[in-house]
Amino acid sequence: MAEYSFDVQKLYLEMFLADAESFARASNIFIPKHFDRKLQPVATFIKDYVEEYKVMPEVDQVNAKHDIKLKGAQDLDPSHFNWLLDEFETFSRHKALEGAILQSADLLERGDYAPVEDMVKDAVNVGLTRDLGTDYFDDPKGRLELLKSSNGQVSTGWPNLDKKLFGGFNRGELNIFAGGSGAGKSLFLQNLAVNWALAGLNTVYISFELSEVLAAMRIDAMTTNIPTKNVMKSMDDVEMKVKMLKKKSGNLQLKYLPSGSTILDIKTYIKELELKNKKKIDCILIDYLDLMMPKSKRVSPADLFIKDKYVSEELRNFAVESQMLLATASQLNRASVEEIEFDHSHIAGGLSKIQTADNVIGIFTSRAMRERGRYQIQFMKTRSSSGVGQKIDLEFDVDTLRIRDLADDPEYKQFDKQRSSIYDSLKQKSKVTPNNPVTPNTPKDARSDDNIDPTKGDDVGKVRATVEGTKLRQLLNELHSDEEQ
Repeated sequence: MAEYSFDVQKLYLEMFLADAESFARASNIFIPKHFDRKLQPVATFIKDYVEEYKVMPEVDQVNAKHDIKLKGAQDLDPSHFNWLLDEFETFSRHKALEGAILQSADLLERGDYAPVEDMVKDAVNVGLTRDLGTDYFDDPKGRLELLKSSNGQVSTGWPNLDKKLFGGFNRGELNIFAGGSGAGKSLFLQNLAVNWALAGLNTVYISFELSEVLAAMRIDAMTTNIPTKNVMKSMDDVEMKVKMLKKKSGNLQLKYLPSGSTILDIKTYIKELELKNKKKIDCILIDYLDLMMPKSKRVSPADLFIKDKYVSEELRNFAVESQMLLATASQLNRASVEEIEFDHSHIAGGLSKIQTADNVIGIFTSRAMRERGRYQIQFMKTRSSSGVGQKIDLEFDVDTLRIRDLADDPEYKQFDKQRSSIYDSLKQKSKVTPNNPVTPNTPKDARSDDNIDPTKGDDVGKVRATVEGTKLRQLLNELHSDEEQ
């Protein structure tokens, strides 16, 4: 193309040599291979020289090394360099797009379309860094008003949880609900999907385990208040209630993807769904993170730390890029089963997911608790609130699988006061100190002889925590029993 002729590209180089500031601003898109083949060695020399010496080379230095002779640019004013930056930005974007199309040829022949979309998107996004950030001292009120109006905060549907989050989840964040096997991670995500859909948001629930029809039947019970055992017997009632809800709700799409899918598979699906329905997706719930594989690196499924690190980073980047509400789940390890409080060590695969996520909420419940109508969660990490370590109780309807807020129940408030006192006492007692060690000679009534072999060197702190955890469950069971009578 004429505008990118040899002479024009040569002029770019001459003007950059005349103004180090312009080169610094364009350094992120200054790619030597984008230039004419004859100019590539010159561009490479300039880039390498700046990286090594932190200053621009002189024109004479460049000419001494190459057959192509550059001229010193003279009589230039700021408007000329503004032209340079605008033109060079367009030149770099076009060259990147041209390279992406050429690289895509082999992929397209194999029918591998997903990477092509990313390559083209990266090329289109090539540009100068024009956003210089926020001047803290300039217009504080305007800054706060902008935050209030544009942070994208959305209610979870549970007021008590929203209070701890200062209003709800934010668009562009990665939110993880962590729980052990059988803790009800899928049920929680499905309830959250229902909350968002009923609030008018276009919502997608993606499962790597549960079939679409089974997930739909669970949601039938949640939305219609018909017990799961009666859903099949009440098909007419279900149909009528679901159709009524549709009129005032957002879309709710359920999608099964095979285990081992990547973020590319999800992005491709979301793109196709938006094109078909002609509606922007607001929320995505992924059940669950641990069953995904990264698209960026080939890693072993057994290497949990590396695998989950890349997957969680890709999910968060997707949330930021799309400005959607994104929630997923993750597995807690076996060490969490007997604990009375969760921490980072209980996340399966280690800290990689914790470090990447904006909010991590532990599902601190069991099948027995759900049967008694309770669902308990605990803040393990949060960027936007001070609630780390705090627990929230929610009401669970075992028949309809619906999770509701419990904050306004007077009987619960009294129970919560009693429980907090007991919990604090047991938490204090569970601390093992040099003055209060647990030894093989501990009296029998303070140890579980059936489960602990003192000859095998069990960790004394864990032994004590397990004992006190058992006591806590017994006391809580008694309190729940009293409450239900």
